[in-house]
Amino acid sequence: MAPQLDEDDLQVVQAEGCSLSQLVLRTDVSGMPLEWIDYKEAARLYHQEQVAYTCGSSIFKLYGGVNAQSGLRTVLDVNSIVATVGHTGNPGNTRRDYVPPLNNQTLFRRDGYLCMYCAQRFSLRDLSRDHVRPFSQGGVDVWTNVVTACRRCNNLKASRTPEQARMQLIAVPFTPTYAEYVFLKGRRVLADQMEYLLAHFPRSSPLHARIKHWLM
Repeated sequence: MAPQLDEDDLQVVQAEGCSLSQLVLRTDVSGMPLEWIDYKEAARLYHQEQVAYTCGSSIFKLYGGVNAQSGLRTVLDVNSIVATVGHTGNPGNTRRDYVPPLNNQTLFRRDGYLCMYCAQRFSLRDLSRDHVRPFSQGGVDVWTNVVTACRRCNNLKASRTPEQARMQLIAVPFTPTYAEYVFLKGRRVLADQMEYLLAHFPRSSPLHARIKHWLM
């Protein structure tokens, strides 16, 4: 029987070190990562009996109303990873040609907040999107033609290719898989969520090394 949780009576207790903004990783029943959801959406999935199983640690304990028959208060543990039944909604599984949308937040995370020219790490405000082959020379705004660059290197390169500017790229730009993109969208990824997502990255993914670099 699904737990009865009235949102008006809901009391939320989070695990030590977690805030109410901490997101839960949702997967399909086969374990493929799908998206990030908040604790309210997780509670709804539990209530609708769509949660097949859970992984990771318990990060929220939700206290609902009192059961009229038992006199006990409803309690629901929400784990950091929940696998759900039904339609997956994972375009990475259904479309081989799927390309994740490109934006600066995920681009900078893909490149580990490193300038791909000077190899230095910068804060978000000091980074920019550089087109390896500039628009003026036929370049396009796609994952494989963009890299993270500090503002100084971007200005130095200007509307030239790296070869023309005599600047060396430290890594080749790549298009993330869907699992990699889910990771890149995560605002605060817990250790068990990160370990789970890493297991779904291609073995050759540059993110393996970059994540280790972030954690140093």
